[in-house]
Amino acid sequence: MDSPMPLSFLILISSLLSLQAIAEDVFVGVNIGTDLSVMPHPTQVVALLKAQQIRHVRLYDTDGAMLIALANTGIQVMVSVPNEQLLGIGQSNSTAANWVNHNVLAHYPATNITAISVGSEVLTTLPNAAKILVNALKYIHSALVASNLDHQIKVSTPLSSSIIIDSFPPSQAFFNSSLDSVIVPLLGFLQSTNSFLMLNVYPYYDYMQSNRYIMLDYALLKPLPSNKAAVDSNTLLSYTNAFDTIVDAAYFAMALLNFTNIPIVVSETGWPSKGGSNEPDATLDNANTYNSNLIRHVLNKTGTPKHPGIAVSTYIYELYNEDMKSGPISEKNWGLFDANGRSIYILHLTGSGLVLANDTMNPTYCAAKDGADRKMLQAALDWACGPGRVDCSALLQGQPCYEPDNVMAHATYAFNTYYHQMGKVSGSCNFNGVAAVTTTNPSHGSCSFIGSVVGRNGSLANITAPSMNSTNSDSSASAYGYDALSCAVMMMVGALLGSSIWL
Repeated sequence: MDSPMPLSFLILISSLLSLQAIAEDVFVGVNIGTDLSVMPHPTQVVALLKAQQIRHVRLYDTDGAMLIALANTGIQVMVSVPNEQLLGIGQSNSTAANWVNHNVLAHYPATNITAISVGSEVLTTLPNAAKILVNALKYIHSALVASNLDHQIKVSTPLSSSIIIDSFPPSQAFFNSSLDSVIVPLLGFLQSTNSFLMLNVYPYYDYMQSNRYIMLDYALLKPLPSNKAAVDSNTLLSYTNAFDTIVDAAYFAMALLNFTNIPIVVSETGWPSKGGSNEPDATLDNANTYNSNLIRHVLNKTGTPKHPGIAVSTYIYELYNEDMKSGPISEKNWGLFDANGRSIYILHLTGSGLVLANDTMNPTYCAAKDGADRKMLQAALDWACGPGRVDCSALLQGQPCYEPDNVMAHATYAFNTYYHQMGKVSGSCNFNGVAAVTTTNPSHGSCSFIGSVVGRNGSLANITAPSMNSTNSDSSASAYGYDALSCAVMMMVGALLGSSIWL
């Protein structure tokens, strides 16, 4: 008779299966911060997400308007318990249950909530709340269990990588021992609920604080020759970038505490595109290089030296530049877009496919066809500005897009706005045959169309928020604009064909 498998081997197999499961659904998503002096309307935010084919987002709260705007989009959403609400939830099971009822159950499943982030960097920013952190996680999870949603919605908490001591060599890394009383039960909770460790990884700060001991190329995930790689003398594993080094340090630190089957999701990472005089490496080029290399590295399922082929899903910090952030200039400039939805830079993704779909170097627009029947144009315009939920206030007399005052020009404005609100999906620029996609920018004078980088007057283009007062009950909707069933089918086909390149 064959001897039974040793326990250590079974644990290893279990670990690999658990880690492989997360790799099969790897993604790159974005964080959506709201510290902007003029925060885009939730419908504008969602229009941008759809146009850019961004399928995973992390919110820092549970803003109701945002969750409603995200409904029926298929976008996977991580919501958060803000730090200021943590004490109440961590001290009361009923408070946690009420929070889940109000902020999760009220929106699920229309809004595809897949995870709850309980606090953020609590161990380093709110040490007094550390003792109730695991209770808060358990109470939130219990509320999900009561609603039979614990398998659909995972619960975790983002940790700062600064709690890892001696991250190089990674094999010698360990968590700050003063936090063991929280870390051990936290990891136990994550393991027992099949959740993941959320880790905030910022090679930019590691590079800045190293006094250039860390090479810039190493921090930017640039390809390095083998003779430039850092070798872990204990494992002989070679490291060519700081991102993998930090992630593997977390894996080794967990293993030191006998937790070997908890996957890691990077909840925040990125690079600022602008900084002060003492931040010379916060530049557009470096931000572009880091995020481009990051996306390619994650979506190619490269994995890390400790777990090759086991990709680490990652959220980029962040969607918008946040001009209201305090601190150095770089704090305001981590975004991929400005408040108007204009790209801060175009990611260089040669060889890995486009992730950001709305490449502003090759924009497209939706325009009324020359020679189209005037009555059909008027009917389509009326639908777009009504049931189509396009904000047509710019077409009113005295507003920037009133002139020229004819149905052709006004219909083109409304059609183009609708086309971009719908994420430029096939079928959203038809309007019963009176509209077509074009690469010619219809902007004129002070009237700047969605999709244009800069209006002819030099002003930045705006993404116009759909009217929240219009109705969606007109039975002629599918005839003039966008058939809901066609939308769903196209989204499903797109997801199946392009799942490897969604951001």
